[in-house]
Amino acid sequence: MKCGRCSKPAVLHITELREKEVQALHLCEGCAKEYLSHSQASKGEAATDPDSENEASILEELDQKLCPNCGIAFKEFRAQGRLGCPHDYVVFEDELLPLLENIHGETTHVGKVPKRSPQASQLQFQLIKLRNKLRTSVEEERYEDAARIRDSIRHIEEAKSKAEAGPTSNEPD
Repeated sequence: MKCGRCSKPAVLHITELREKEVQALHLCEGCAKEYLSHSQASKGEAATDPDSENEASILEELDQKLCPNCGIAFKEFRAQGRLGCPHDYVVFEDELLPLLENIHGETTHVGKVPKRSPQASQLQFQLIKLRNKLRTSVEEERYEDAARIRDSIRHIEEAKSKAEAGPTSNEPD
């Protein structure tokens, strides 16, 4: 493949995302050095921008945030791409939710449910979702919504307890 700027063979292949459009650059060694030195200079200019300094200080503060359970720092998560324990989802929730939404498009599972999944586990999942909605409604002081959700929770809990009890016989001995 030839360099996109001259006719020499390309040795560096760069894919950039500019204005939501993917652009591929194929550069020879000389053009690559020029391109990389130019991009380093523009990054140096951005570092003197007050907004970028503010963002850097916020990021540095986030990097120091630690999980009290496993001791992982947010900086370690960013470097490794792995969390240390389930509690990290709670500790780093504000940082992880936008990331998960960006990657998956949602912050909750919207995929398939196993066909053989017992009814009780599906009811349990519904209860968890409703209890979270109830907590949010109360925090936001939407008491009418909270009352409806509370009634739904009671209805599901009654159905669940009936299902667990199994069939009962009303016939006398």
